[in-house]
Amino acid sequence: MSVHPITITTPNFAPILLSLRTRNNHRLTRVTSADLRRNFPVTLLRKVNWVAVASSSSSSIGYPEYDRLFPSRSTDLPPRVEHLVVLEEICVCDYISRTLDLPHLYVADLIRFGAVHYALVPPEPPATATLEEIKAYKKFTSPGFLRHRQSILGKTIREAQKTFRITHTDEVVEVGTYLRVYVHPRRFPRCYEVDWKSRIVAVTEAYVVLDKPAGTSVGGTSNNIEETCVNFAGRALGLSSPLFTTHQIDNCTEGCVVLAKTEDFCSVFHWMIREKIVKKLYLALAAAPVSCGVITHYMRPSKLAPRIVSEEYMEGWQLCQLEVLECNKVPWPTPDIEEKYQIEDRGWPVKKFAYECKINLLTGRTHQIRAQLAACGAPLIGDSMYMPAACEALIDPGVNPFGKQSKKYAYENDKEIAIEKWISLHGKEPNIAIGLQACQISWDDDEHFYEAGLPWWK
Repeated sequence: MSVHPITITTPNFAPILLSLRTRNNHRLTRVTSADLRRNFPVTLLRKVNWVAVASSSSSSIGYPEYDRLFPSRSTDLPPRVEHLVVLEEICVCDYISRTLDLPHLYVADLIRFGAVHYALVPPEPPATATLEEIKAYKKFTSPGFLRHRQSILGKTIREAQKTFRITHTDEVVEVGTYLRVYVHPRRFPRCYEVDWKSRIVAVTEAYVVLDKPAGTSVGGTSNNIEETCVNFAGRALGLSSPLFTTHQIDNCTEGCVVLAKTEDFCSVFHWMIREKIVKKLYLALAAAPVSCGVITHYMRPSKLAPRIVSEEYMEGWQLCQLEVLECNKVPWPTPDIEEKYQIEDRGWPVKKFAYECKINLLTGRTHQIRAQLAACGAPLIGDSMYMPAACEALIDPGVNPFGKQSKKYAYENDKEIAIEKWISLHGKEPNIAIGLQACQISWDDDEHFYEAGLPWWK
């Protein structure tokens, strides 16, 4: 087997990675139990089903099955993130496999999923770092060590600490390179259950409109760019070029999303969103009635969920506005429907009726509808993140430090404690669906107008 070293250059960096290309690329389609025992502890093997599917297999709904060794799609493993510093110049797949004692093909799958990231220089260690970790950081960021690395000449430490995805299994990484490995990436099993062709609303030369299923990601996450709407919709349509994400809706939300066929249209659509040319209407299934009209809150600037909103103006917080156009009383979803979409019981006291609201989103903040309706005492059905806190606020309205009946705090520290408690009352992100659908999207004064199908609760 011959090996050919190739230098890869990127727009922003000097040549930094070497790629080893082999003439004989073999696909592993069978793994013995002895192989697994050698690479994984028995305790983990009890929890995971390993599958290896031949590359020629395909599903009954027109797209190829994922054809590499990986845990079964139904397995829900706890998050595991490993942080490594490369100690020898070596193929990245080999290094991770050996260092973390993982099967080589498993690591290759992690790279395909986008679950392995690198930086030229390690980030500053956290406060919880051991003396050994701090010592390693100082060694690999010392001027004496860095001056011999051609790949970072002309860059500041901060620039060299910027992370990128490893995209090829045979890339060779330099000594001192930082690796972040998501050993258990977040999975989206719904991708394999959906008839994607039936979810296509429209196809034009420039874009595709998709009725996104709940429980799927539009463009991917930090550790999974394989199980996405753009990939599965593109495969269902038989497109030779990848689709581009133009905007996002939450994984647990369903409804209309526009996927660009070209980078030019992607840029145009981003501009239309910024100029508020694009109009979006939502259907929200709330646990309590909501008054029609404009609702205004202010959202605390944060990249982390849950998103906290205040009814009073807060300096530096983002304006959130939505308009409730209709609010109709409807039956609460049946137990069969709740089971199908994994709607969690989060303690809402009365489950006879729900309230379907048509909402015009005036500002587009992350989790905006979810956070605002929950703050109004009308959380969305199935919203396991915001409903628990809303339930607590029903019992004790003063528990929300930003609500109408918030308590007065003598000391700033007391308010900070109350805020932390309020955040802790929120739950985890829903598994599949919540009562929220992007039911309509339009632009150019409705010249382009698209509607989703019936929401999951109907």
